[in-house]
Amino acid sequence: MPINTHGGGAQTNVNGLKFEQDTKLAEALLNIQGYEIHNDTVFYNNKEIGKIGSQHGLYRVFLKPNNIDYKDIISKQLRPDDAIYIHKSNTIYIIEKKFQKSAGSVDEKLQTCDFKKKQYEKLFAPLGYKVEYIYVLNNWFKHARYDDVKDYIKKVGCHYHFNEIPLSILGLPHNEVNDAN
Repeated sequence: MPINTHGGGAQTNVNGLKFEQDTKLAEALLNIQGYEIHNDTVFYNNKEIGKIGSQHGLYRVFLKPNNIDYKDIISKQLRPDDAIYIHKSNTIYIIEKKFQKSAGSVDEKLQTCDFKKKQYEKLFAPLGYKVEYIYVLNNWFKHARYDDVKDYIKKVGCHYHFNEIPLSILGLPHNEVNDAN
């Protein structure tokens, strides 16, 4: 998989995390001044603010250290594209990226957010974490044929954003400055 070379430095939008199909949340955060990540711990201006994990890292970072075996809670392992836990809000944000260029199986996958959010809520209940489930979609999903599914996503308490996630949605600190070009 190619490495994302989008953004960085002064060109990064400090109010939102820009995503491309191959962008990881950690990469997006590291492109914003003040953020550092060490051993899955997220720091902003040298202050610990949370933990980050994706795919199998979800289990390594959040569950295993707390002696939680997912098989005791849910029947199938979930592997999110990204996940970030924010101490201040006691919330884990599950991020799934969906990028399409033509109609296909992703159309139906968007409709599973309610079930998946409930599975994550069960999984993180022993830790007392709140769960937010967020899709990052590309512009393909702005088409009117997705209006019903986007309405459904909101109705069941999940979220979606196009191409980026505003930092404020994740409860992440950021500097209120404009990009310099």
